[in-house]
Parts: sequence; structure tokens; C-alpha cells
Amino acid sequence: MAGEEVEAFVPSPLPPADPPLALDAALAQRLRAAEEALIRLELAGEMVPSLDWFIYAFVRKEAVVS
Repeated sequence: MAGEEVEAFVPSPLPPADPPLALDAALAQRLRAAEEALIRLELAGEMVPSLDWFIYAFVRKEAVVS
């Protein structure tokens, strides 16, 4: 509403500048593995007939596992 006072959380930009992000070999390997997993997930999402069904399957699996 007009005149209403609000607050907002504005996070710092990523990656943080201080301290700088140190990308060693182990972290670089984990980053590559994460990127590959995201690519596989994107491809799987393109192959299913319905994204709602795809999401439901993952939510159900998580519920059963936990």
C-alpha cells in the first residue's frame, strides 16, 4: 500500500569477493559433477510427458526415503 514501510533482505552477490573463492582441484571436480547432474536432470525433464508427473515422482521418492 502507498506509504507502507517495508524491509527487504538483499543478499551479498555470489561468489563472495572477500574472502575470494578458492577453486582447488577437489572443488573444481565437485563443481563439474554438480553441473553434469544438472544437465542429466534437464534432459530427463525434457523426456517425460509431464513436468508435474516428473516432479511428483521425485517428491514421492524423497518422502518414501525419509
